[in-house]
Amino acid sequence: MNPKNVLLIGGSGFVGRWIANRLYARGIRVTIPTRHRDRAKSLILLPNVNLVEANIHDTEVLTFVMRGVDAVINLVGILHDKESRAPYGKNFAATHVELPRKIVASMQQAGVRRLVHMSALRANADAPSAYLRSKAAGEALVLEASKDLEITVFRPSVIFGQGDSFLTTFSCLLRLFPVLPMGATEARFQPVYVGDVADAFVDSLSNSATLGQVYELCGPQDYTLRELINYTGELIGRRRPVIALPNALAYLQAIFLSWLPNPPMSPDNLRSMQLDSITDGQRNYPGWQPQPLEAMAPTYLSAVKLRQRLDGYRLRAGR
Repeated sequence: MNPKNVLLIGGSGFVGRWIANRLYARGIRVTIPTRHRDRAKSLILLPNVNLVEANIHDTEVLTFVMRGVDAVINLVGILHDKESRAPYGKNFAATHVELPRKIVASMQQAGVRRLVHMSALRANADAPSAYLRSKAAGEALVLEASKDLEITVFRPSVIFGQGDSFLTTFSCLLRLFPVLPMGATEARFQPVYVGDVADAFVDSLSNSATLGQVYELCGPQDYTLRELINYTGELIGRRRPVIALPNALAYLQAIFLSWLPNPPMSPDNLRSMQLDSITDGQRNYPGWQPQPLEAMAPTYLSAVKLRQRLDGYRLRAGR
């Protein structure tokens, strides 16, 4: 079970780019369907990567792009849905539930058997947030197909690394505001490095022991949200006071922020944080030895600090 051609759905996103590079390094040909080919220009330079403009929500198109591939990796996910219908909104349903259903059906029609699927830590049908409930529904659909397909499911905690929307978002907020009022400051996370996540996905493709398994991917240590913000502030030289908001104010803030073009927070995100995004280690990937946050975060956040310092020098020099 050593795939030579992989269809990487969601390959133009943050985690997808890392996985595409890992696959390329192993000499595996990668097909990445995307609606906007020009948004993934960095991947065009990789000779083994083929970017195809396609609507993955069209089952016929999805089946067509699966022809000739040995395995499928599904990474597609969204964090926000302005609709709040129970059990989850229209966009969560289309992305986290209906798309996995279509992927399974297209694989069966195209004769592709190997699927590696990204779920989410603490995904559960009874979870407080629509995001986690929809992720659980999609995961269940995928696992139901295990009798026909070779399935591996990963549930990562929050993922950090170059190009993330997690610590990088904190660094932006800390540069903008002298004080940071936040909700759920005591929510706990076990951040996992994107390179480790990419390695697990790629390794699992040729590891028959992972078939039918669900793995939780977390870093070696957990932190409160407040601790993560403070650490980010230390790295970029902008440590700010973090003010814990009571629940009512936290939800008002989240409602306001959710209407921004790239919202850093939404009411559903707050509901997700009612469950600590940590693991007991019982479902670790075999041989799992993740990189510590303190070893990897400085490699890209400190670079932000350096660029700011250089910009200051240029400004004072009139350049």
